[in-house]
Amino acid sequence: MIKIGLLGCGNVGHIIAAHAGGIQITAVYDIIPERAEELAALCGARAYTDFEAFMHDEFSIVVEAASINAVRTFGEAILRSGRDIVVLSVGALAEEDFREHLVGVAREEGKKIRIPSGAILGLDNLKIGQVSPPRQLLLRTTKPPASLGMDVAARTELFKGLAHDCIRQFPKNINVAVALGLAAGRDAEVELWVDPAVERNIHEVFVEGEFGDIYIRVSNVPSPDNPATSYMAALSILALLRNLENPLVVGT
Repeated sequence: MIKIGLLGCGNVGHIIAAHAGGIQITAVYDIIPERAEELAALCGARAYTDFEAFMHDEFSIVVEAASINAVRTFGEAILRSGRDIVVLSVGALAEEDFREHLVGVAREEGKKIRIPSGAILGLDNLKIGQVSPPRQLLLRTTKPPASLGMDVAARTELFKGLAHDCIRQFPKNINVAVALGLAAGRDAEVELWVDPAVERNIHEVFVEGEFGDIYIRVSNVPSPDNPATSYMAALSILALLRNLENPLVVGT
């Protein structure tokens, strides 16, 4: 049974705990003691608010479900400890210098930085872009205004440009674009919209290249306790973990 340490005890952490069949959560970490203790009680883990103490517990992989800042602060230490890390807040890897440094550490330590599919589909096939670069890689994301704490009367475009620029303005809302770019081997173009007529986050991916044309549309059901979080994103972490030791590998 895979033993994991959970970094972050918010909504995603609770979903992982609720569906952790075949996965043992041995330790949880959060800077808010009450959140760590509550989640630990739910899954029979030990609760920590001290990162160094957390890292001395017994688990083989760390699942980050906290924030971009958590990845930047703790990512290297986790890899140096001899553990893989699953990164949900993939926006942290938008900064090239940090990404290359972290990848270098992982290579040096013989460890993996694992990125789940998150709130999108098709990351495995988009890896063909690393062999045959796409002419176009566009993500159009449409969100209900409430998910961004906004109140607008009509469909409004908030951003148009490259993912590495969008992440600076909307760090909690553009992880999908960064994941797409890492898979395809080039920065994704991004359109970010809010629309009072939609109730779900909608991601549309447009790809063109020598291999053909791709169009993907995903309408995400929000997590029950946090409308800003995709339920699919949390479940994708569980799917990744459950397949780590599976001898049958599906996809690229």
